[in-house]
Amino acid sequence: MFQAVILGIVQGLTEFIPVSSTAHLVVLPMLFKWDGELVNSLSFDVALHAGTLLSVLFCFYPDLLAMIRDKKKRPMITLLILATVPAGLSGVFLHDYISGALRSPWVIAASLVVFGIVMYVADRYGRRNRGLVSMKAGEALWVGLAQALALIPGVSRSGITISAALERGFKRQEAARFSFLLSIPVIAGAAVLEVPKAFSGGMDTGTGVVAAGFLSAFVTGVIAIRFMLSFLQKRGLGIFVVYRFVLAGVLGGWLWLAG
Repeated sequence: MFQAVILGIVQGLTEFIPVSSTAHLVVLPMLFKWDGELVNSLSFDVALHAGTLLSVLFCFYPDLLAMIRDKKKRPMITLLILATVPAGLSGVFLHDYISGALRSPWVIAASLVVFGIVMYVADRYGRRNRGLVSMKAGEALWVGLAQALALIPGVSRSGITISAALERGFKRQEAARFSFLLSIPVIAGAAVLEVPKAFSGGMDTGTGVVAAGFLSAFVTGVIAIRFMLSFLQKRGLGIFVVYRFVLAGVLGGWLWLAG
């Protein structure tokens, strides 16, 4: 139960804070030698995805309703669908390969550093003077292509999509808003793909543990979303870049000592 709550908190926070949720969910069990049922539990993984999905729906339901009701905001639905296509295709055709071949601590450490630099450059040199109402189809596709890179462990889906939007000149908060809205179909798709596998032979872990992971991911996801939208009004991504470098250093040092 303790592990379920901790992993749910980590998932909820790092799904929306640009420090890579995959990196933390892979590294944490390794560092603390958690090798119990949760590490390879598909039903628990689905619960974490469902918790973060509910958190973004909870935070953005006014935006989603406005897109449906307001004709002026309805084009955003098309942009989100367009931006989802690259990650959707990559997830269907490359997920198994990437999750197997690239799910390495060394790959994670390298991705934390390389894409941390990408975040810094985009944040430092982006014009940051545009709102989402000015987004064009090609720019939405650009963000979607960047999102496909998040299949690589250590990249961070929110980090790479925010960076791609910043590179196109969007304001930090607007870039984050589009990134979080874009997470809805991506997280939902990931959860749906895993549901048949997770429950084909019954739940592979206890209901209480699954519920604990779901609730902790939901609550911390809401906190992370609201924190990021508020934080990016006044500050940049620098602190998250530093954190990525420190985490990569800790991971690299641990691997060197262990090997």
